[in-house]
Amino acid sequence: MRLKNKIAIVTGGGSGFGEGIAKRFSVEGCKVVINDINMQGGTRVAKEIQSEGGDAIFVNADISLNEGWASLVGQAVEKYGSFSIVVNNAGFTHKNQSMFTVSEENYDRIYAVNVKSLYWSAKNVASILEKTGGGVMITVASVAGIRPRPGLTWYNGSKAAAITTSRSMAVELAPKKIRVNIINPVMGETAMLEDFMGMPDTPDNRKKFLDTIPLGRLARASDVANAALYLASDEAELITGACIEVDGGRTI
Repeated sequence: MRLKNKIAIVTGGGSGFGEGIAKRFSVEGCKVVINDINMQGGTRVAKEIQSEGGDAIFVNADISLNEGWASLVGQAVEKYGSFSIVVNNAGFTHKNQSMFTVSEENYDRIYAVNVKSLYWSAKNVASILEKTGGGVMITVASVAGIRPRPGLTWYNGSKAAAITTSRSMAVELAPKKIRVNIINPVMGETAMLEDFMGMPDTPDNRKKFLDTIPLGRLARASDVANAALYLASDEAELITGACIEVDGGRTI
C-alpha cells in the first residue's frame, strides 16, 4: 500500500475529483479526512469508504474562511493525532459567459474558494506538517490557468493564481520539508461540466470540447486521483513545485 498509515485531508471530497482522490487514497491504506460544504455528499463518501473497510471522517466546513480551516484541522488532529497530506481540491466557477456579466458576488466567491483558501490552508497546516517532519500539499488547479477557454475569464484567472501561488509556496516551504505540487485537469466529468461548457451537455455539444483534446475524452476522477496518489506518495519525495497536466494533451 503506497500510503499505508498516512493521514490526508481532502477538501471538496464530497463529489467529483475530490471523491475520487479520497477513495483512491483509502484503497492505498490512507486515513482520510473528507471536507465539503455539501453535507450529504461528504457524509456519503465517508460512509462508502468505511463500508469498504477504510478509515474516514467527514468535516463540514467552508475552506474559504479561516474558521473553516481551523475547524477542519482541529477535527483531523482530534481524530487522528496529526496528518501529513493536504489536498486543496475544492473549487468554484462561474457559468461560461461574457466576462462583463459575471456578478461581483460570484467573482468574489471564485477567488475565495480557488485562491484565498490556499492562504488559509497554509496558515493552518504548515506548522503542523513541519512539526511532524514535513509533508505534502497538493493543489488541484486546472488547465484553465495555463490555456484559458473563452467565457471563463475570471475562473481562468483564479486558477492561474492558484498555480503560481502553489509553486511559490513550494520554494518557501521546501526548507520545512513540505512539498507543494499542482495537478491541472482538463474539463472533467463532474457536476460543474455544464457550467464550463455554457450549454447543455448533449453529445453534439460535448463533441465540440472533445475535439480540442488530442486524446479525445474528458478527465475522470480516477485520472486525477492517480496523479494525486503519486504526488502524495514517497515515490515523489524529490518533486516539488511541479505541475502535472492531466489533460489528454489539451495544453500542448
